[in-house]
Amino acid sequence: MNNTTIKNIKPLGFPWETQDPFLFCAYHKDNYPKGNDNMRFDTPPKDRNIGQDFVKKDGFRMYHGDTVPGFPFHPHRGFETITIAKEGFVDHSDSLGASGRFGNGDVQWMTAGKGIQHSEMFPLLNKTERNPIEMFQIWLNLPKSSKFVEPHFAMLWENTIPILKEKDKNNKKIEVNIIAGELKGIKAPNPPPDSWAKNPDNEVGVWTIKLDANAIWVLPKAKNDIKRTLYFYSGNTMKIEEISVAESNSIEVVANKDILLEAGDKECLLLVLQGKPIHEPVVQQGPFVMNTHQEIQEAILDYQKTQFGGWPWSSRDPVHDKNKGRFAIYANGKEENKN
Repeated sequence: MNNTTIKNIKPLGFPWETQDPFLFCAYHKDNYPKGNDNMRFDTPPKDRNIGQDFVKKDGFRMYHGDTVPGFPFHPHRGFETITIAKEGFVDHSDSLGASGRFGNGDVQWMTAGKGIQHSEMFPLLNKTERNPIEMFQIWLNLPKSSKFVEPHFAMLWENTIPILKEKDKNNKKIEVNIIAGELKGIKAPNPPPDSWAKNPDNEVGVWTIKLDANAIWVLPKAKNDIKRTLYFYSGNTMKIEEISVAESNSIEVVANKDILLEAGDKECLLLVLQGKPIHEPVVQQGPFVMNTHQEIQEAILDYQKTQFGGWPWSSRDPVHDKNKGRFAIYANGKEENKN
């Protein structure tokens, strides 16, 4: 490939590979059946590896759930999670006592720091029709100096996330949701206080891009030569810097150059992750991300002793009141209700 702007093109797996300062990105698109009065399956789906169901069958995965899909309580230390719920709903509960239901464009940003337990369940709210969900789970690393900060849970509601809207010379529409960072002078909501994204010099960007069929747009260059990856996850084909790229590929590009995007004959959807690398050793074991193997062992022992504050909920996979709507209750007791 003779192109000085595109560094690499590779197929998307599960999860997606990312570059420092990110750890990985999991893209979920599942079409769940209708639910019962408890927002669960009446009986566990048949012929599945319940508790470890990552194979897409009949249009959906159960992940670690049994009667409700999702991720029952589990610990984290040493990094952050950014969950973008494009469609459907997620019920969050954690060891700080915080909880929430978010979806349809909302984003949850959680700093695990020194340790937290949380669950992310997908309640089957609709009793008469299917329950589709589309979401990204992005892991953003923390530097050594922030591995033991206090855990923090934040909600970025859909109406607070700015959208850059433009049209090309042929009146084709371009929309960019700016979840983190700044693009063309439009700034995302503030990230958590101890995030690597908090310092604008780190140029952390998390953006979702929607291009009309046949739209042409230039993604502006970053200020510095940071790490930038485009994830083309829906749309058949498109051109990036005049190189044809098929759907379901990641494209690593030079960040300090403008990037020409040309959609094919279908609407094209992309996720962009960029940022200044942390440039520290990364040792991951399951839900813990530290700098050394010894720190991983210490994290495991600490979790065994303290349970990172314990689990204040009555089940390992709690779902909230089906009539609650979108809401967040924070560890300090503050409550937000969106509908």
